[in-house]
Amino acid sequence: MVTTFFRIIKYGKQNFSRNAWLSTATIAIMVLALLVFMGLIIFNVLTRTVISSIEDKIDISVYFKTTTAEDDILRIKSTLQGLPEVKSVDYISKDEALAIFKDKHANDQTISQAISQLTDNPLLASLNIKARNPSDYQAISDYLNNDSISPFVDKVSYAQNAGVIDRLNKITTTAKNGGLGLAIVMSLIAMLITFNTIRLAIYSNRESVNIMRLVGGSNFFIRGPFLIEGILYGVISAIVSLIILAPIIYFVSPYTNAVIPELNLWSYFVGRLPVLLVYQLLFGIGLGIISSFIAIGKYLKN
Repeated sequence: MVTTFFRIIKYGKQNFSRNAWLSTATIAIMVLALLVFMGLIIFNVLTRTVISSIEDKIDISVYFKTTTAEDDILRIKSTLQGLPEVKSVDYISKDEALAIFKDKHANDQTISQAISQLTDNPLLASLNIKARNPSDYQAISDYLNNDSISPFVDKVSYAQNAGVIDRLNKITTTAKNGGLGLAIVMSLIAMLITFNTIRLAIYSNRESVNIMRLVGGSNFFIRGPFLIEGILYGVISAIVSLIILAPIIYFVSPYTNAVIPELNLWSYFVGRLPVLLVYQLLFGIGLGIISSFIAIGKYLKN
């Protein structure tokens, strides 16, 4: 069994080296597919970071009537915190709202003088609500309009942010679907090229394959070298794709840092390199094995 296994590896390497030009072309196509796959991962990280940053800046505020008691506001806050759609709720009293307003306009002398002449605080107490997902804001807004809460509410700011929230949802969906579609297309192209390469390798070695079949060689023994060839395509393509990608990320990283300060792309790449290599190997080897398995399977059925 061990001898058979090593023979399969040996024949697989021979097939790989005999078809050098075809192997190079196949690896080139698979490298492109793997670069798209890795690009999808990095794009997903960038997108999630940007969306998370935007989500932290988006909330809806509920402003309460001046006649609403603080106990009622705190009760409503407690019920909101119990909703599965709600990530956090912050209570801002009238006094806190006035203090925030003063700090925000500290350099505006006109507004500062006007505030100093006030005899009563005109600002309203409010709750700032952040949802777990942008799509949850509509449900939260609907909840705030129910009969048990609406009598205390002066206004809800959801309508002002609805357009931004809706665009954020569309951007997220489009980015995910577009990236996934591109990765699938490139994977199919790489699989097709690998499939044809294996078919040509089988054709060039058809006499050896026929002899093995005549002398009673098992399908496993016949199929094995071509599966090894597919694995070699995947391993080499995975390593080459990371070698190509590393300098690209290094030079692009300062520009992404300027746009997205929350993420250092080069640090992320270096820190996650072992995991990314595993992803590339699994994806590349998977492409190679599936393509080889289908190609030799069609031949063995003939």
